Amino acid sequence: MSLQDDFNAAITKSKELTTRPSNEDLLELYSLFKQVTDGDVSGDRPGGFDFKAIAKFDAWAAKKGISKDQASKDYIELVERLHKQNS
Repeated sequence: MSLQDDFNAAITKSKELTTRPSNEDLLELYSLFKQVTDGDVSGDRPGGFDFKAIAKFDAWAAKKGISKDQASKDYIELVERLHKQNS
């Protein structure tokens, strides 16, 4: 299987988790997914009181410069860890 196939399988597996991951793990999943699919963060940081959007933007911005392949591997590893915790 290619890395892209493994990443796609991890996406599917992430949707099958029986318990909700922590907010930190959810942000990590989101930021890695965005880094793989969209590359480095772009646009302006949200302002005001939209704390969820700010947290998501900041988490993604923290991944700036990480390659698509590395972000894919990190995402796959995180999903595997979360899946084991759910077992």
